[in-house]
Amino acid sequence: MQVNKEKLVKIIDFWHKSLERGDLFSRDSIEVINYKSKEIIDIIGPRRSGKSSLLKLIINRLGMSGNFLYINFEDPFFIENNNAEIIEMIIDVYGEYFKGNLKYLFFDEIQSINSWEKAIRKLRDGTDYKIFITGSSSTLLSRELASLITGRHKTQRMLPLSFQEFLFFKKINIDSKKDIILKENSIRKQFDNYMVIGGFPEVVLSSDKELLKNYFYDFLQKDIVVRHDVRDKDALEKMAVFLMSNSSKIVSIASIKKSFNLSYKAAQNYLEYLKEAFLIFELPQFSFSLKKQSKALTKIYGVDTGLAREVSFSFSKDNGRILENVIFLQLYRKFNEIYYYKTNSNLEVDFLAKNKEEVKELIQVCWSLKDEETKKRELKSLLEAMDELKINQAKIITYDETDKIKVDNKVIEVIPAWKWLLKN
Repeated sequence: MQVNKEKLVKIIDFWHKSLERGDLFSRDSIEVINYKSKEIIDIIGPRRSGKSSLLKLIINRLGMSGNFLYINFEDPFFIENNNAEIIEMIIDVYGEYFKGNLKYLFFDEIQSINSWEKAIRKLRDGTDYKIFITGSSSTLLSRELASLITGRHKTQRMLPLSFQEFLFFKKINIDSKKDIILKENSIRKQFDNYMVIGGFPEVVLSSDKELLKNYFYDFLQKDIVVRHDVRDKDALEKMAVFLMSNSSKIVSIASIKKSFNLSYKAAQNYLEYLKEAFLIFELPQFSFSLKKQSKALTKIYGVDTGLAREVSFSFSKDNGRILENVIFLQLYRKFNEIYYYKTNSNLEVDFLAKNKEEVKELIQVCWSLKDEETKKRELKSLLEAMDELKINQAKIITYDETDKIKVDNKVIEVIPAWKWLLKN
């Protein structure tokens, strides 16, 4: 593979100078990354969620100067120069033309390079570099990397802004319980805004919802159509809109196949592609039987409520499902194991979050409990689930209602979503 060294010098220089451009806002993830570990740090999440900015924040935090290499592989240069050897070439050129004792490698959107994992494994095994990589495919940076570098990497999931991050971007800092009380009016106003525009950083900063449609087509084109050579782009797009419109609902492959006149295999593949690109997430049903759990249908949630609203008129009218999607995303940030639960009498509870064998959260989401029939229904599902799971605490998350309901030895906390999000 012949590549002009002078061209690589310009590429390296361009991306290093890019670090000086634009304002940076801190993200929660910056506090949980272990900078001292020898393992590769892989940051995975949807495009435009702030992975590149997180790398820049890490570079700033570590106070680096002349001892790191930063490259974004979505540079047009790598469309043709995308073999794994290019990674080693870049490092060699850096050593030849740039001063400094190279210790840190930052490779952004590395899935653009073919067989990148082999080059990263070689660097991990044969050098002392501390390596940070990002990517916009869950499969790329989980299964493939884990199989090649077992036990030698740590994954940091990255989503659009949490509500607390959203407030920080809006210049409302929440550093204590006192702040929540004193700034309640501003917080509640911004929560309404959060449900409308979502959490993609650039959209939050600019308040330009038109960007969301561009993001949606980037997801489809760059992360799915190009990578998987999808021929029926129209069916893929309609399916994506359908799934985001039906957030929090149970959706089967059979129903997708029928709705979009696809083969079973195509419907299955398209669903996997949308999950890989982080456009949608599946929530499995919990069961003490793994066999039963694997056969149960899953619920679907979108990556961002602003994005879902922008591409789906029907979703934008359903505040209850928007609220449920917001709660799902926060649980996804916090827990590795989340499910929905069905009782023995087929009553449903929206979320069950576990840590190994311990149930950490049992949550029902409901816009309002003011209607007595609604309240009875939600309580009945929760109380039955609490009996079966042998727990005595649960929550109902509402838009803006507070209560504490005691039944026998069980306590159900009713809490506004904005307040729960700031506690979590």
